[in-house]
Amino acid sequence: MAVSRTSDPASLFDAARAGDRVALPRLLSLVERGGDGSRAVAEIAYRSLGQAYTVGITGAPGAGKSTLTDQLINRARHRGIEGSDQVAVLAIDPSSPFSGGAILGDRVRMQNHALDDKVFIRSMATRGHLGGLAVAVPDAVRVLSAVGVPVVLLETVGVGQQEVAVAAATDTTIVVVNPGWGDAIQANKAGLLEIADLFVINKADRPGARETRRDLELMLDLTQLGEWRPPIVDTVASSGDGVDELWTAITDHRAHLVATGDLERFRRERLAREFHQILLARVGHQLDELMAADRFAGVVSDMSSGTLDPYEAADRLLSGLLPEA
Repeated sequence: MAVSRTSDPASLFDAARAGDRVALPRLLSLVERGGDGSRAVAEIAYRSLGQAYTVGITGAPGAGKSTLTDQLINRARHRGIEGSDQVAVLAIDPSSPFSGGAILGDRVRMQNHALDDKVFIRSMATRGHLGGLAVAVPDAVRVLSAVGVPVVLLETVGVGQQEVAVAAATDTTIVVVNPGWGDAIQANKAGLLEIADLFVINKADRPGARETRRDLELMLDLTQLGEWRPPIVDTVASSGDGVDELWTAITDHRAHLVATGDLERFRRERLAREFHQILLARVGHQLDELMAADRFAGVVSDMSSGTLDPYEAADRLLSGLLPEA
């Protein structure tokens, strides 16, 4: 089914479900751009049944996340989830300040799978989407789910606030560390321990792997809450060592979530947070428009002169969001 020129979301969804490899990238481009096109795509995706199982992969730059993701693609293809051998990868890359596009090249990093029609790989950039990655990524995952992709691997570029927030919006979150990363773990442990469902010590053939495992185990002993204790898996992604064990740990975590009912509960909580993010983005957009209006032009001057305090100024500004009587 050819869709070489159409940009109609409904037609693109039909084509993507029929196996058209051009239609799916166009749907995701609409999601990234935001605006009316993104709204139309999201409306269709939300009505579709099913939801892909998402695996977030985060960690410090240079930890080997891309190589590990490349290996996980192989496991997802050959071992799958619920009998399916399809997999998609969203590589969450920094956005170019000039073009808005993703800077890093996912197909350069994972080109072994470029010709595999069961694998879809996409760099995801913020671009013009209202709410940024926090909104665009869930929409992109729903698009992939709506066209029948059962597993989505979501790789971030680092452990900054935005990347951690995106990775935490997945069903299973993997935090990748390297031997000798103890000081950084200590500095970042609060955020990492909050989001990690699995820890991976990658490049585990290097000195310091045992000490890194000890540090992680100690942190888990001190802070572990709930029934699930994040396992620690040693891998050497460059050779594939330990990746089978990692895939088993992923499927074990999924089974735990399903058995306890946490999978459905966590997804509902994430949806509520996503809704909150959308509301904040929309209100923020309206506030920007109000700030640019002539009747608010003197607000800052009044605050500077002391005739108006910031709280009263905020009340006046927010009152502009309400319909006039």
